[in-house]
Formats: sequence, C-alpha cells, structure tokens
Amino acid sequence: MTVDYEKLVLDLVRPLVVHADDVEVKKLSEDDQMVTLQVLTHADDLGRVIGKNGRIANAIRTIAYASASREHKKITINIDAF
Repeated sequence: MTVDYEKLVLDLVRPLVVHADDVEVKKLSEDDQMVTLQVLTHADDLGRVIGKNGRIANAIRTIAYASASREHKKITINIDAF
C-alpha cells in the first residue's frame, strides 16, 4: 500500500491556515528512497504553518517521516509562500 504524501501533508496543513483554498502541495521528485514535497501557502499563513520556533513544521515533518519510514523512504518537506 502506497501512501499519498501530498494528500497527507495537505490534510495536516489545511486546518491550520485562514486561506485554506490557497494551500498547494507539490511533489517535486520521487524515487525508490526519497520523496521531496513543496508546501505553498498564502503569505499571511506562512507563520501559522511554520509555528513558533518551527514547532508546527517539525510536527508535520515528523508525521510524514513516520509514514514514509513504513515504506523505507525518506521525505523532505519545503514550506514556502507565494
């Protein structure tokens, strides 16, 4: 069973932001061992997604890492605003 990492991260980020329709999660690359995702949010919501001292971003990454480790993959998540 493969995990849809884009949907997983999108479901984690959307409830955090004010402009939920502006959230985009793009898969930049994927191979047998590595998945790279980019999260794009509205500029006003960037602080909400990153959190104080990056705690929310780290929590999102931890959940994604846990799901990826079940498939013996590593995942990187880049968070940015547009």
